[in-house]
Amino acid sequence: MLRKFKIAIDGQEYLVEMEEIGGAPAASTPVATTPPAAPVQPTTAPPVADAPAQPATSPVAAGADALTAPMPGTILRILVNTGDAVKQNQPVMILEAMKMENEIVAAADGVVSGIHVAQGDMVNPGDALITIA
Repeated sequence: MLRKFKIAIDGQEYLVEMEEIGGAPAASTPVATTPPAAPVQPTTAPPVADAPAQPATSPVAAGADALTAPMPGTILRILVNTGDAVKQNQPVMILEAMKMENEIVAAADGVVSGIHVAQGDMVNPGDALITIA
């Protein structure tokens, strides 16, 4: 079914015709329903292991003052080492998110006291990355 729309771009009006392809079906046929099957109960449940508190690549526990990941992504490069002095706004690592490289920068002057990720690690928003004391 073709639908017509009038749109304005930068003051110019355009008449656009669009075909609706994802709409509701024109006619529906009744479907016979059967009662749902009884749920299957497992005879024995396998033991579930608890997830570790810190990833295996995390050599130092992160404190509340650690820089955190602003978005989900993958750590491409770590530009500093533990014990390095850093200045405010100095890049400390590169985080790839959605095919873009994002610099993670130091929030303040200080010394790197802990790196909580390794190159290649995938991180989520709020995950601890690095601590600068």
